[in-house]
Formats: sequence, C-alpha cells, structure tokens
Amino acid sequence: MAELVLNNIGGINLYVNPLARNNNEPIRALNVESNPYGAKSKRSGYITYLGTANGSAVTDLFSFYKNDGTTFWTYRNSGGILYYSSQGTAAWAIAGNGTVTAGNHVSYSVLDDTLIIADGSGSTRHTTDGTAFTNTTGAPIAVSLEQYQNRIYAGGTSSDLFYSAAGNAADWATSGTSDSSSLKIPGGGKLSKIFKQNDRLLACKNTGLMYKWDGYSLVDTATELGPTSPTSVVKIEDYSFWLNRLGIYGFGGARPQLISNAIQPQVYNNKGSGVVGTVFNTAPAVAHRFDYLLAVGSITDDFTDETIGNAIIKYDYQKNEFLNWKFANFPTAWHSYKDANGVQQLIFGDSAGQCYKMAGTSLMDNASAIEVQMEFVLDGAAPHRDKKWDTLWAFFNPGNEAHVSVAMSDTYNRKSLKWWNMGDCTSGVGEFRFPANSRSKYLFVKIYEMSKSANFVFYGFALEAEVQKT
Repeated sequence: MAELVLNNIGGINLYVNPLARNNNEPIRALNVESNPYGAKSKRSGYITYLGTANGSAVTDLFSFYKNDGTTFWTYRNSGGILYYSSQGTAAWAIAGNGTVTAGNHVSYSVLDDTLIIADGSGSTRHTTDGTAFTNTTGAPIAVSLEQYQNRIYAGGTSSDLFYSAAGNAADWATSGTSDSSSLKIPGGGKLSKIFKQNDRLLACKNTGLMYKWDGYSLVDTATELGPTSPTSVVKIEDYSFWLNRLGIYGFGGARPQLISNAIQPQVYNNKGSGVVGTVFNTAPAVAHRFDYLLAVGSITDDFTDETIGNAIIKYDYQKNEFLNWKFANFPTAWHSYKDANGVQQLIFGDSAGQCYKMAGTSLMDNASAIEVQMEFVLDGAAPHRDKKWDTLWAFFNPGNEAHVSVAMSDTYNRKSLKWWNMGDCTSGVGEFRFPANSRSKYLFVKIYEMSKSANFVFYGFALEAEVQKT
C-alpha cells in the first residue's frame, strides 16, 4: 500500500507538463491566500468605504499626504469629477476646480507639499490645501506624472517628456530663474507611463519601448516588453510589476523579467480565452503589502477549461506564487494607503460608484458569500499505473464548512469527470474511504467552501492507495 502526503501547498501551476507538476500545486485556487505559509486559507472579505458620490464608475483612487505627517486626503475620480475625503474618513466632497475629462485616468505626483494632477486631455492642476485645485500655468497636458530629482516630470501626449523647475511643482517657466525644459523620447509610439526605478526615471511608450533618464543622459533599455496597461504599473520595495500582452513582468532596473509562466494559459492561450485584448490596455492593479493584485475580468485557461468571471490575478511577491481571486464587486480602480493610525489599508471602487475596504475580520464580500475552490490532480507518483484508491485524509481548522469531492479518470480530460461528494470536514480532519474497486490512473480532488460565517484553513491531505502492476 503506497502513501502520499501532501503539504506545503503552493500556488497555481498550469504551465508545466502535468506529468512533471508537483502534486501539491493546485490547478485551481480561487479566493484563498497562503496563510500560514504552506497552507491555504479563505481570503478576507470587504465592507463599503464611504458613499457612492455621483454613482459613476470609479476610475482612480489616490492619496495626498502633507509634510506635517498627519494631514492627508484620499481622492476618487468618477464621472469626470474629482472628490476628496479628509483623513480618508470624511464624506466625499467635490474638489474645487475638480472637473476632469470623463473616462480619462488622473495621474498624480507630490513635490514639497504640492499635489499636481493631469488627465491627458485637460489642464494640469495643483493644490496645496488638498481641497481646491488651480490650473498650473505653463504646465503641459500630460498622461503621466512623477517626482524625480526634486522636479515633477510630465509625460506629454506624444513623445515629449517635460520637467518643472527645481523644487517647484507649479513652476514650468523656461526663462529667467526657472529651469523647466523638455526632451524628446525617440522610437515609435507615444508616451503612456513614467515612473521611478533604481534611481532612474523610466519613460514608457505604448509600443512597449522603455528609456532610462538620469537627469543627464537618455538610455534605450533595448526592450519592447514595457507595460501595455499604464494602470497596471505598481511597485513593491523598488521592484516594479506590470501587464504586457506576453504576460506579467517584474522589473528591478535592468531588463523586464517574465514572472507569470505558471499562469500563462490564463493570460493567453491557443483557444483565445485568456485575458481579453482590450483589457491589456486598461487593467488596473495595486501593490498591497507583498501582493500584486491585477483585475483582468473573465478568463478561461485551456487546461482546466474553467471560467473565472471578474477574475483578479494575485501574485505574492514574498512567496513567488500565483492565485486567483474573485470579488462580488469587480474593481475598476485600486489604492493602498496608510490611514490616520498608520495601518495599511486596501480600497477599491467599482462600476456603480461604490468604494470598498478590505477588512481582515470580514468573512463576506459586502454581505455576499465568498466562494472558495481548490482542485488538485494526484497520480500517486506513478502516472502510468492504475491505482486502487483506499483512503483520503484532509486536514482543516475545526469548525470549517469545507466539502471534499473526488473524481477518478485515466486521462486529464476534465469534461468527462464524474464528481463524488465525499463529505464535510467540520471536525478538522476528514477521513474518507473509497468504495471497493475504485481504480484509475489519476484522482482529481476538489475542495469547496461557500459559507458566510466560518473561517477556512486547509493544511493538506494524505492519500493511501495501492499501485496496480497490471
């Protein structure tokens, strides 16, 4: 009798040959996170954050902190109107001169107690009091803003990269004591995103070209793997992430590195059921603690052939693993910020104009149950042999409401699987015996949970089976 013990449960792996995949790598992992490490628990839910303002889709969320270290505002852009919330808790209020181009994203940056914003079409504006904006004289119309070397840099609507006078976000004059100027970014396409990395300013074009600027010289990074979605670019510990049509990339300052091989079939596949083409240009993302969260919409990988609607790709930078989330309310904008108590908060907005806050104590998505699904394919370390399945043990936290189902097959074709519900695991340890003569080469195991009141932690499972010689 052979025994297989599976723990240290990893992230999704849909890229590697199934015969080479570790049995502890799930082919589906929906709405879970790795806590504790090597186990999987149900992710936190969320609650509403402030009101709906004008009820239009939330396009942007961001914050502005004053130099006093205590005063800040959280902003939302919806329906072409910019709203602010003092300290991130007061009701949404319309900012003075806060009408922006409807549907456009607002880029922002901060220099010496001044917040400056641009929407790629209307006037660039700034504020020092956080509540009312002034048109910034001489500033270019810009699609992206970034503070670098004590100046505000602005990516223009074509290929011109502008910068303000030193130390002054509102001074864009090019004569007298002002030293504002511009430079041309070569190559095809137009500027789409600028950001800092490794003490350099990166200027990205919508063709994937990337250039480095150090204040004196412009260097071609010799790549076309830059971001296709400007709103997907975020950073964790001076390491950037973004979405490109070839996958999710990480960037430490040298060359972009493809990090999404494990979930390539979810990004693109031969059936054309990965990320929808237009989403590559618009997908919003956020970095929260050590997670990169990318909202990509409906995806269907070509291995499991399972569709995840309103999918969020979650990459844990600390653990180097991918999982999938799905919210009851699909994010159209994200923001991670420190609240008045210094606690890192994650908020997002949806197409109905409501914002939400992730809450570690919540077991629901704003009163909706969180659906957890995990699925594994087990071959007993002998994929070419039949196995007589005997007993399966599954280990959870006591009081959970998870159910375990199995399906036996001699192929990887999931469409023909017949699932058998083995039972629940409320006690914390589920011991399930197979009917006599339960034989197959592969065993599919599914874990399902959709409660509104129970915690869920899956530690692993053990399997007892007899490998058949003939």
